[in-house]
Amino acid sequence: MKHIYDNISQECSKNTTQKYSTSFSLGIKALNKELHQPIYNIYGFVRLADEIVDTFHDYNKFELLSRFKQDTINAIEDKISLNPILNSFQKTVNYYQIDWSLIEAFLNSMEMDLEEQVYDKEKYQLYILGSAEVVGLMCLKVFVQGNDDDYNQLKPFAMKLGSAFQKVNFLRDANSDFQGLGRTYFPGVNMIDFTEAEKRKIENDIENDFKTALIGIKMLPYSSKGGVYLAYRYYYDLFLKIKALPSSRILKDRIRIPNSMKIVLLVKSMLRHQLKLI
Repeated sequence: MKHIYDNISQECSKNTTQKYSTSFSLGIKALNKELHQPIYNIYGFVRLADEIVDTFHDYNKFELLSRFKQDTINAIEDKISLNPILNSFQKTVNYYQIDWSLIEAFLNSMEMDLEEQVYDKEKYQLYILGSAEVVGLMCLKVFVQGNDDDYNQLKPFAMKLGSAFQKVNFLRDANSDFQGLGRTYFPGVNMIDFTEAEKRKIENDIENDFKTALIGIKMLPYSSKGGVYLAYRYYYDLFLKIKALPSSRILKDRIRIPNSMKIVLLVKSMLRHQLKLI
């Protein structure tokens, strides 16, 4: 029966999330239970595309990503796919009426990672839109249960949160991105000579994104507020840890929040949520 295959597909998306991201897995667990699987389905899709461009170095990435994009289109239109990740993703896309333009923007940003880019301000903003902001908007569709009025009201805040997350990732992963993949996302920044002034400018921009995003988090439905707040707290604490370091450390270390601290953040965030202090 097809429901068996659908269940297996959704388990694939859940397992993918749990294997690749401790922080997002904890964040999903802090959402109401009915929201878990749709967000697993979105993350599984995003993770699979990201792996194509970041790790499949011995294969033709252009061909793989092109095929993946067409397979995604077919899955959404046919409402089924033999790729379990895409099968679970299409179910969420069709149920919550996630617009193709969001998915296409994400895949376009993945395509940008296939070639070395010199990022000016326009390209930088375009990349962040596709790689992070639209992912936040896909999740927002789930959080508001497809309600267009709520979605439009919360949209700018969700985009700011995705933007903040991605910019923190850029700082956290600067070593592997620059040394390993030859990528520098920040426009006009020479990572070989990354100065304190450049770091502070980027951090001020991120701080503003976080401040705006928190306004929207407080407006979310109760069912999703706790999980999104936890993700916010994790990334904000990571940001503060990076902010405390000199610019010279950025290309030497990948800054992390220990799993033990993530558990502490989970407990604190859920307590604040349950006491309605968010």
